[in-house]
Amino acid sequence: MNQIIIHVDMDAFFAAVEIRDNPALSCRPLIIGSLPHERGVVATASYEARKFGVHSAMNIKDAYRLCPQGVYMHPDMDKYKAVSMQLHAIWHEYASALQAIAFDEAYLDVRERAKNFDGARRIGLEIKRRIREELKLTCSVGVAYSKTAAKTASEEKKPDGYFEIRSPEEFVRLMRERSVRALYTVGEKTAQKLQQNGIYTVRDIQENQETVIRLLGKQGQWITQLAFGIDDRPVTPYRPEDAKSIGREVTFQKDVDDYELLKDILLLLALCVNRRAKKVGLHGKGVTLKLTYADMKSVSRSQAVLSADTATDIYRAAAEMLDRVEHRPVRLVGAGIYNLSGEADRQLSFDDVFGDTVLRKQEEMEGLLRGLQQKYGLDFAGNLEKIYHSDILHKTVEYMRRHS
Repeated sequence: MNQIIIHVDMDAFFAAVEIRDNPALSCRPLIIGSLPHERGVVATASYEARKFGVHSAMNIKDAYRLCPQGVYMHPDMDKYKAVSMQLHAIWHEYASALQAIAFDEAYLDVRERAKNFDGARRIGLEIKRRIREELKLTCSVGVAYSKTAAKTASEEKKPDGYFEIRSPEEFVRLMRERSVRALYTVGEKTAQKLQQNGIYTVRDIQENQETVIRLLGKQGQWITQLAFGIDDRPVTPYRPEDAKSIGREVTFQKDVDDYELLKDILLLLALCVNRRAKKVGLHGKGVTLKLTYADMKSVSRSQAVLSADTATDIYRAAAEMLDRVEHRPVRLVGAGIYNLSGEADRQLSFDDVFGDTVLRKQEEMEGLLRGLQQKYGLDFAGNLEKIYHSDILHKTVEYMRRHS
């Protein structure tokens, strides 16, 4: 037996935390995300709301059409992060390796602690009990021989469920007659492509392996392996230094056609990106700009740079790329860095060692921030730290949009 993996998935996490903290919301359709009059999407919905067809990532206006009687709330990310830390503390007690997928979801390698599937069952049920008793929340737990099987198992009895898949044979028996969409990584577009070629079920994938590989290439090879229950990926703890890029973006409540305002917002996004990069000790050698226009067409631009070590570097490059794109109303703007490396891999320039480059960049950023303060009446003195919180950033951006 090579692996014993537990997949834990909290039930409607954001909504469940809000209901726990405000029992008056219990049994009501609760939608966490944007408000109905705003632009945005559903972050999560309570199971009462899901009965109306509301689901995560749905446009908030579509959700409102389906469920106008729902309770709509903005997410409280600081609260959810705090609860997530409590969850992770519990999970780490049982796992030799833990791979967090989100605030509320993780794979746990419990082979050393559990010894066998009977031991894994005891751990899985104990995790459920502790989360219920200590945090007053529910989760669904899957125990299996692989990551894909564990995730499939945790979905099998939601909410507040428990399920086991002990072998590839059990996985195949469970999945064989199900839609191709039931397989991990098979999204809507991939499913459509398969269905257009007469492949509707997992059994069809098994019986048409060459066709699937011809249609989908490497992804097809992976999908055919999954159809036979083959998945030997280990539980790999996430390391910030493994990130391929770091970015931040904002969506406007009304389209913006003032490109000077967009540059001002890029300044704030550059500060956010740079702060996150510093926290994990990463540096970039490229800067990205992302725009989504009013007609939902998205464009992205990238630019290699000598250094993206400061917010000033990121802002300069993003602003230059903004000057070169087509100027028409914008719905979303984002900035980021890529080609990341750690502190030890960073090559210092002559100016880094002997010059005053860093000081000049700091002074330039301070001047840019003073300009924003004067232009919009903002007070960054002592308050800049708050801008890194998602809700404060969005409120600040909307304030700037209304006063531009």
